[in-house]
Amino acid sequence: MAWITLLIAGILEIGWAIGLKYTDGFTRFMPTVLTVGSMVLSIMLLGMAVRSLPLGTAYAVWTGIGTVGTVVLGIVLFGEPVTAVRLGCVGLIVAGIGGLKLIA
Repeated sequence: MAWITLLIAGILEIGWAIGLKYTDGFTRFMPTVLTVGSMVLSIMLLGMAVRSLPLGTAYAVWTGIGTVGTVVLGIVLFGEPVTAVRLGCVGLIVAGIGGLKLIA
């Protein structure tokens, strides 16, 4: 159950990272409310996950999920560049997440 909680926390991290773009510097009300809500819920779920997962592993997986998801959505939503090096680096993050999951 802790891994599912951590996965949801990571997805919410993607939500608030992408949400930052839509807040326009926290000047737009509804995107700001949704972004801040996503931040708070993401951190709360991370806190719940670390009750039974090692802190370093949980934090690394949480940030990894957020990083990979944000890069992918940045490409899809905002037309950010897609290069072999960039995708290779994302692949290394995914490999790291998988490795941490295997040893935890």
